[in-house]
Amino acid sequence: MRKFALFLATALIALACGNPVAETSGTAPPPASTKVTSTTGSQAPTAESTTTTVGVAAGFPVVVAGAQIPDRPMRIVSMSATSTEILFAIGGGDQVVAVDSFSNHPPQAPVTDLSAFEPSVEAISTFEPDLVIISFDPGDLATGLDALGVAVINHGTALTIDDAYAQIAQLGEATGNIDGATELIVTMQADIAALVEEHRAPEQQLTFYHEVDDTFYSATSQTFIGSIYGLFGLANIADPADPGGFGFPQLSPEYIIEADPDLIFYGCAQFCGTNAESIAQRPGWNGMTAIQNGAMVELDDDIVSRWGPRLVEFVRLIGQSLDTLLGANA
Repeated sequence: MRKFALFLATALIALACGNPVAETSGTAPPPASTKVTSTTGSQAPTAESTTTTVGVAAGFPVVVAGAQIPDRPMRIVSMSATSTEILFAIGGGDQVVAVDSFSNHPPQAPVTDLSAFEPSVEAISTFEPDLVIISFDPGDLATGLDALGVAVINHGTALTIDDAYAQIAQLGEATGNIDGATELIVTMQADIAALVEEHRAPEQQLTFYHEVDDTFYSATSQTFIGSIYGLFGLANIADPADPGGFGFPQLSPEYIIEADPDLIFYGCAQFCGTNAESIAQRPGWNGMTAIQNGAMVELDDDIVSRWGPRLVEFVRLIGQSLDTLLGANA
């Protein structure tokens, strides 16, 4: 369990220094107002789209995120829990033959003992894949698979919601599921917009601390995690501690105490064993505003660390939590 927590923090941090969509595909993610006018899958549609030509099956061969894909892949191996969720959500589940050991959603995903923490070319190749999706490359994974003639898409951590939409669109094109990808993106955008409208933002801006793990790594507003809180106008105490724009700074307990956030959100309950009681028992923390007011919110470890279709659930949880906390402290 601790190994997974380390992997989660390491993977997020290692990929936080650049825009993974831009790096892998050479195409910057589209702005939120972009309308889809082609069948390339390179742009993410929005809920505002009214007339599109999306829906025509993608032709092969295609080049997606630098991967040359000659035919519609039918033996996909996903080494990314986020990509696994996306593949099933866009209608590509029947094309997936194996996923890594952390891909625990949806339930029908073909989970194996493949390690995303220490991926092995030899282990992956036993499934005879025609497409492999990874979330990070520890060194020679992509090169090794390429030498075997296997297409590889490296979808690193999304840094914005638009990055997430762009990755969904790319997987739709890469797998011949453009219709499903388009429908998922449009639905997500509409659902998120509705949730932000439904759940009130605080009248006075509140500060918050988001805990990635119990070694005090946090996520700034320059990450997809932080961007969710930004939808509700919350001020992130981690932002001033990250002048270089790293995205996932490791804060000190003293820094957090001095910042004295109004709200604490923690996303490593399952794998770190963190809970409200253990946070309150940390030396010097019991006098903090969030702890005094009981304004601590447990987040599902998986939902908060993945930028796929369940981003909607992350938005819903933050909105509902604000309603509860603001009502309790009104």
